[in-house]
Amino acid sequence: MPKKKTLPDTQREALLATLQARFTQNPARHENLEWAAVRGRLETQPDKLAALFAMEQTGGEPDVTGLEPYTGEVVFADCAAETPAGRRSLCYDTEALNARKANKPQNSAVAMAAEMGVELMTEAAYRDLQQLGAFDEKTSSWVLTPPEVRQRGGALFCDRRYGQVFTYHNGADSYYAARGFRAILRV
Repeated sequence: MPKKKTLPDTQREALLATLQARFTQNPARHENLEWAAVRGRLETQPDKLAALFAMEQTGGEPDVTGLEPYTGEVVFADCAAETPAGRRSLCYDTEALNARKANKPQNSAVAMAAEMGVELMTEAAYRDLQQLGAFDEKTSSWVLTPPEVRQRGGALFCDRRYGQVFTYHNGADSYYAARGFRAILRV
């Protein structure tokens, strides 16, 4: 069994302070939730704190965006105005990365998310996030792609333009400086 990731105490406390400040500054993202309950869940799951640290370090500005209705898990999502800067210029998945013959990006969105211990947002989660603010008005984000699209070589991404959220497709092996991915984490 792999060892769970943990943060040193100083990083852990600094991250919790950052998360609490963001939580307090954005109450509309998580109505009817109290920070003490969120912190309590985080303190019992050090691997989730390590994943949130990775989200923060790559520019995601994670914040609580709700609760899972059936499990009661707290949902954290990237709330940076644009797709996180530390997660751009990535193709969709490892298969797409391996298929590139030249000019390969450093990584893929799916592989990087797995390394971080998070998931790519689904299209539905992306649209839910857009109800909380205007995100990706200058960038775009890969979203979890249905197998039937991926089997044909494609992948989906979303952005917000003209006050609307759009879903598009591209070859999974494509990558752009303004496209990354948004993560979601359940605690």
